[in-house]
Amino acid sequence: MRFSLFAHMERWDEQVTHRQLFEDLTELTLMAEAGGFSTVWIGEHHAMEYTISPSPMPLLAYLAARTSTIRLGAGTIIAPFWNPLRVAGECALLDVISNGRMEVGLARGAYQIEFDRMADGLAASDGGKHLRELVPAVRELWQGDYAHDGEIWQFPTSTSVPKPVQQPTPPMWIAARDPASHDFAVANGCNVMVTPLMKGDEEVAALKDKFDTAVADHPEVERPDLMVLRHTHVHSADDPEGWRPAAAGISRFYRTFDAWFGNKTTPVNGFLEPSPESKFESRPEFELESLHRTAMIGTPEEVIERLRTYEELGIDEFSFWIDNSLSHEEKRASLELFIKEVVPAFA
Repeated sequence: MRFSLFAHMERWDEQVTHRQLFEDLTELTLMAEAGGFSTVWIGEHHAMEYTISPSPMPLLAYLAARTSTIRLGAGTIIAPFWNPLRVAGECALLDVISNGRMEVGLARGAYQIEFDRMADGLAASDGGKHLRELVPAVRELWQGDYAHDGEIWQFPTSTSVPKPVQQPTPPMWIAARDPASHDFAVANGCNVMVTPLMKGDEEVAALKDKFDTAVADHPEVERPDLMVLRHTHVHSADDPEGWRPAAAGISRFYRTFDAWFGNKTTPVNGFLEPSPESKFESRPEFELESLHRTAMIGTPEEVIERLRTYEELGIDEFSFWIDNSLSHEEKRASLELFIKEVVPAFA
């Protein structure tokens, strides 16, 4: 099982500049590369300070010039916000810049608040049809001349310029949860990325079962890879309460996610206050003790033990999701400990 880093600039304090956050993200990426991580993943989100990435492409292009081995993943491009020609061309250009290290993840999108601003109020739940039309169109554009007459996009004969270094195509990933999205990904030869969010490892097993069903239903396709993305924080065994700040930070992150996802309040200059803790008094999954069990929080020994079960389950890639509302110093210490004491156990 290989490891990757899933990271964004995240701003919780207006006193911290965006330039500082950019330098912090760069430092974490360079640490991950030196520590043997396979890929750095950066997603796409708009007008929200707690997940800053209006496009993963310029960030990844910059990181391509600063690195030499780590792969560069757009994780994920939101299909309804893009034209197939832009996806094909920009991803191929990143592949050229990085000399064949680009990977692209694609998703239907989740936040209605983004769809209201980026897609004329399209229901976020309808984003799947854009994803299903986008993936094969991008593949065709990478191969050569192609005209498209779809339900959503129409364009005359065109092609991706430039063409990607990786042939026949760079790796493509689909963010999947329900059985239909797993089936679509596998049928189209795409790798699958999943996140159990606040659910326990039984959810990881359930998502793996959906993936396995899709693989069994498509014997004509070579088995793709499966990646699990999970909030991760490693603390010293000398600090038995070291899990608590991490769980509190991840709780703050999820309560902020809830505020954005609920789409009930107008953001102020890109900020929304986290939903109050009182809102979740009947939701045990938000309790710190629960997050300690469900998020990948623990000492190196505890984290190794849990990751062994993922490896035995057949997970190909575990992505260290470092967004958690904690300070850069806390993130850096956690990543250092993971690289020093966890990664060697899986070498």
